[in-house]
Amino acid sequence: MTRLLSIEIQKIYHNRSARILSLIYFILLIPVLLIFRSIFESTIGNGVNLEDFGIFNFPYIWHFSTYFIQFLKIFLAVVIVSLISSEYSNRTLKQNLIDGLSKKEFVASKVIAVLLFSAISTLIVFITTLILGLIYSDFTEPSIIFSDLDYLLAYFVRLTGFFSLCLFLGFLLKRSAFALGTLLVYYIVEKLLVFGLFYLSKTGGADVTYDGIAQYFPLGSMESLIVEPMTRLKAVSTAGQQLGADFSEKLYAVQYDQIALVIVYSAVFVWASYALLKKRDL
Repeated sequence: MTRLLSIEIQKIYHNRSARILSLIYFILLIPVLLIFRSIFESTIGNGVNLEDFGIFNFPYIWHFSTYFIQFLKIFLAVVIVSLISSEYSNRTLKQNLIDGLSKKEFVASKVIAVLLFSAISTLIVFITTLILGLIYSDFTEPSIIFSDLDYLLAYFVRLTGFFSLCLFLGFLLKRSAFALGTLLVYYIVEKLLVFGLFYLSKTGGADVTYDGIAQYFPLGSMESLIVEPMTRLKAVSTAGQQLGADFSEKLYAVQYDQIALVIVYSAVFVWASYALLKKRDL
């Protein structure tokens, strides 16, 4: 494992675009979280400070930060598919196999890279969120600070699942532009398919929700790991009720059955990547 990790780190270091995008992603994580603090520090209306809503209080801040920071994952998605693309275009894949690396070890090295990216991202989010919370939270008891840390687990699993899908598309299409384009098309197709099933179910009288259907699809299951946190705030929930929206039935906690489903999807994408590589004549 150490050997495979060393090989992958060397490849990332010598791949200029991957190195730059990785640095941009990890450097952006901290200021983006700090920018959220600045945005919600501002006032609106009659001097109502949005920070008074408890956005930076423990344990809510774990939910808030992991939900919003995940949208930056596209940077690492580009890195992962470009790493696979460069393996084919530079013929390093074939050379690695000639040098004695098995196809299984080659795929394993990419999986290690995926896990490494996810772990570093999760660690940075943990440290930055912890610092923000210690500075601005009204609650600093250890029992409160370290509750709801399963949002970090959900964040890690979500990144791993998404990057595993990118890994599979990289092996499938061999070109980063095609892989990213296919990812976008698949995202749209999945949304349309879920909407179609939801419409048919409601027409048939079934008591289902859009999210209830979406959670069983690959991207939908990843999205359902961390639901939006804003309606969890008491002020937002109260305002919603006045407008006829009821959030009382919404589940905000991390659902471990969804974590298990995303792990299964991740394993399927990794297996499919290996099956593709094993089948191809390089």
